[in-house]
Amino acid sequence: MTKRHVSLPDAAEEGLRSFLEEVDRRLSGDEDTCDVVEDVLVDLHGDRDAYERWRAGDDVSPAERVRLQGYDPCNATLESEYYAEVETMADNEYERSKHLQWLWRQFDATPMADNVEFALRFRRMLADHLFAECGDDCRFFKGITFTYGHNISVGDNVVVHDDVHLDDRGELSIGDRVSISDGVHVYSHDHDVVDQTQVENYHTIVEDDVRLTFDAMVRAGVKIGENAIVGARSVVQSDVPAHHVVVGMPAKSVSVKPGWEDVAEPVDADHPDGRAERKLPYDLPEDLEPFDEFQRDLSPPE
Repeated sequence: MTKRHVSLPDAAEEGLRSFLEEVDRRLSGDEDTCDVVEDVLVDLHGDRDAYERWRAGDDVSPAERVRLQGYDPCNATLESEYYAEVETMADNEYERSKHLQWLWRQFDATPMADNVEFALRFRRMLADHLFAECGDDCRFFKGITFTYGHNISVGDNVVVHDDVHLDDRGELSIGDRVSISDGVHVYSHDHDVVDQTQVENYHTIVEDDVRLTFDAMVRAGVKIGENAIVGARSVVQSDVPAHHVVVGMPAKSVSVKPGWEDVAEPVDADHPDGRAERKLPYDLPEDLEPFDEFQRDLSPPE
């Protein structure tokens, strides 16, 4: 075994449990999510006195004003807010995800984000409100980012380590007992080779008992079969068979995990790839005014 149980002193445990229950109750109730997020962040950053002075109309410097306004997620923009398909989402779906994502990210900027017991339980509570589904006993470490958050489904006993990006511009499903190491990027959207403003969304699937190791990248629409391992810094471009070990750029199967040879496809077999079947169609509003940030001439030479 590589881990042991750790517990907080009784007084710290009581304070943590009380805080988590209060935030969970407020996010589950009728309060405006934006107001809850702002209130929690003001206290987590220890800025209550300055915040109350500012709200009372006292003079503050321009830098203080920007800082204090920034606790309100309505005064912030995230990259995903610029994506065109936000226009097609149900009322308030993106808005609530944005507010919760802001709380997740700004919590990571507090000293408490390095208190592992506090931080794991706080993020696990937030995941219940942000993700489409989140199973039991999941552990989310520092620096994890999402596109929206509400298109992610996570099973039981999943661990996601530091600085992981879980892209759910399409849809992302993660099974039970999955381990995602530091620096991994899992995508659910892809860009056209010629015109990168043209985006296709996919359903990316990571099945039960998969290990995605350090700095690996999983392309949109790929399915990582159960009990498979993706080696460090590998780039997965197509489906990975169950129980296989894949490494490289692009990732190739090099072996079957010992003991699973009788139930796994042979390494040298022709492994089918179902990525195309996981493409997710979507329609944009006819009156959408697109923003072309690149302004490129896409016409090939004569």
